[in-house]
Amino acid sequence: MKHTDYFKNFLENTVNMSQSNLDLLSQRVDTVYGVLKADDDLGPLIKKKIPQGSWPQKTIIRPQNGKPFDGDFMVQMVENPDWDDDKKKYGAAIFRVLHNTSPYKDMPHGRKCRCVYLKYANNAMHLDIVPFVIRADGTQCIINRDDNEWERTDTGGFTAWMKSQDAIANKHLREVIRIMKFLRDHKNSFTGTRSILLTTVLGEKVKEWHKIVDPGYYADLPTALLHIVSDLDDWLQLNPTKPMILDPAGTGTSFDHRWTQETYAYFRDRIHAHAAEIKAAYDETDFDKSVKKWQALFGDGFAAPKTAGAAGKYSALGTGAGSAGAATVSLPGRAG
Repeated sequence: MKHTDYFKNFLENTVNMSQSNLDLLSQRVDTVYGVLKADDDLGPLIKKKIPQGSWPQKTIIRPQNGKPFDGDFMVQMVENPDWDDDKKKYGAAIFRVLHNTSPYKDMPHGRKCRCVYLKYANNAMHLDIVPFVIRADGTQCIINRDDNEWERTDTGGFTAWMKSQDAIANKHLREVIRIMKFLRDHKNSFTGTRSILLTTVLGEKVKEWHKIVDPGYYADLPTALLHIVSDLDDWLQLNPTKPMILDPAGTGTSFDHRWTQETYAYFRDRIHAHAAEIKAAYDETDFDKSVKKWQALFGDGFAAPKTAGAAGKYSALGTGAGSAGAATVSLPGRAG
């Protein structure tokens, strides 16, 4: 059964990032950017900031207790030909300002391959600041500090692709991604798979032609979850060896370096198990048994809305799967 009201409650009260944390993230990004822009040496080299990753893509989720939530933003910098032989100077310029400015100099901070990071008190928030450049030929590039190389990027293109795929899935793709990230982070499933990979492979399984064959293919969240994860599972089972995952924004950049064969194989096995668990919960026609199967997957946060009262059980039948209240699954033409 679908239990769409349970899913709505699960997303709102267990999975989704709170608005207060989103507001705090936005405020801190603005403050850090203001400090960078105000620096006499760095300021003239900075053009603008752009949110990156799960934040603008609306796939950011509530962090585990005791763990920070991450926010990424890009800082567009003027290309400096004098730095071509030592591209890490872009990140070093950002690091220098933070390293010498209160309160950031007293906070944990440092440099990683593609970003400068800041960690806030009590491990509550982690910011990644990614320098990028629009080069003379028009290409957008971030800097691989370890290899001293440009890496093509198009964060706006990726977010636009996500928006398009979400629209095809009746605005349920982002919800599915958040739920799958919850399984990874809060239930410790398929650890080792980075969000960019999870987002890409789930998004790539959304196809317009599925709706031509079955107009209800993405009709609601539980149905979209069933079909997207099942289609991903079909594709993964056809690929026992780590496949190439290209940036859907069309930059030609591969995300393969974020996976090893070992972490890919583990992800493949876990998705296979989750696809079966989702189908079993969806197909179960007994209300209480279906709820228990969903809860075995998602935990106690998968529950009826508190305002539903005793009638909540029966209202869920009406949203479950048609007039009979049973989850009828139609998978014509599903080839992944």
